[in-house]
Amino acid sequence: MIMQRTVLLAASLALATMAGAALAAPANYKTPDEATAFKPGPNLELVQGNCGACHSSDYIATQPPMKDKKGFWQAEVTKMIKVYGAPIDDADVGKIVDYLATTY
Repeated sequence: MIMQRTVLLAASLALATMAGAALAAPANYKTPDEATAFKPGPNLELVQGNCGACHSSDYIATQPPMKDKKGFWQAEVTKMIKVYGAPIDDADVGKIVDYLATTY
């Protein structure tokens, strides 16, 4: 009895998975055009390569004004590395923070 239920459950799950895969359509969407570009400055390439891999320049440019820009950007870059796993080299962290703090 238990064996029959297990086989029936497995068959039902397999059938549901196949039906779901057959009905699923790929998502096609176009991302909006960026309204801004990364501002020129020292280490722009590092920021484009590291930050721009996940964020648009719009997202970075719309961060609220702050008193301690360097502290804010240091915390943000650290969060991206430690929380979200951004693969930023330790040697590049200070350069990215300096760019962001002086440019935004």
